[in-house]
Amino acid sequence: MADVPDTDLDTLPLDAWHRTRGGRMVPFAGYHMPVQYEGIIAEHRWTRSHAGLFDVSHMGQLLVPLDEAEALEKLLPGDLLAMKDDRPKYSLLLNEAGGILDDLMITRRTDGFYVVVNGATKTGDMAVLEAAGVPFAYLAEQALLALQGPEAVDVIAAHAPGVADLSFMQAGSFDLAGTQAWISRSGYTGEDGVEISLPASAADRIADLLLADERVLPIGLGARDSLRLEAGLPLYGHDLDEQTTPVMADLSFAVNKRRRTDGGFAGAERILVEIDQGAVQKRIGFTVEGRQPVREGARILDSEGNEVGRVTSGGFSPSLEAPIGMGYVATGLAEPGSALTLEQRGKLFRAAVTAMPFVPHRYHRKGKSQ
Repeated sequence: MADVPDTDLDTLPLDAWHRTRGGRMVPFAGYHMPVQYEGIIAEHRWTRSHAGLFDVSHMGQLLVPLDEAEALEKLLPGDLLAMKDDRPKYSLLLNEAGGILDDLMITRRTDGFYVVVNGATKTGDMAVLEAAGVPFAYLAEQALLALQGPEAVDVIAAHAPGVADLSFMQAGSFDLAGTQAWISRSGYTGEDGVEISLPASAADRIADLLLADERVLPIGLGARDSLRLEAGLPLYGHDLDEQTTPVMADLSFAVNKRRRTDGGFAGAERILVEIDQGAVQKRIGFTVEGRQPVREGARILDSEGNEVGRVTSGGFSPSLEAPIGMGYVATGLAEPGSALTLEQRGKLFRAAVTAMPFVPHRYHRKGKSQ
């Protein structure tokens, strides 16, 4: 968590709500954010078995006019011209060198392209759009909640009829207990669940309503991080940055088929060569022998002690009861089963490259869970 004076931090619409419920607040992405309530491991396990309510209102919500699709395609590698309404798509904001400025979700709606970006990068993202001449509205009065876990959709469907009919990566506008909300069946935990964009003025009431269900508990940033790590999902500012390309990050799927042929997006020259020939480095997952986690910044060594990469995320997996992590290594060492040595504060750890996700995703696809 960043060392930022409290006076320089913004507050979430639910700031008082979190404090009232015992949320321990820390600086994150320029906001006071709840890192935990009951405890990270308990919150993690609750979300895997029931439903966890996350406040992600620090993230940026933008709306770009539909007739700006071609302008947006110069910044993103997704096929925006072929997007269907109400189908969120994962995409990447790129620089001219092919590096990732941010990862985001974009949805074509009847009123524009609805874009959700990371909280720590939203100001820079908006500057990129402005510099490219892409007009947008910043939806500053919208809060964003996420309800995640195997019981999440049953909980919200009781208050928002029709939500249960959505499959993974589908979205729509719903009446949520008298509040008009934009709800997508998506999230960043690997679990089934939804993200809910709603007026900030209604956030307290809706959060109370959801929390009144005995299947729901409030969950902090700490468990959100361990859940997404188990799901093998990269976190911007840790596993992704401006020096990382989509191919290095194992996110080539975000470069859609037409764009691979036509190019025309920032960094295309480098990225298309890497798709064809491979990148020098690749993001991997790994497991560590023993019980001690190896954290971000640790060195990754080959069998001869040469540095071949760095750890970008690391922690203890409550589901697997073992230390896991992500990092970047030379592509030749990225195959599952490859042995690695990790160095953290002078201590060596034995590790092995592991296929991700560490814990299977349980997204709801075409009427059945996956």
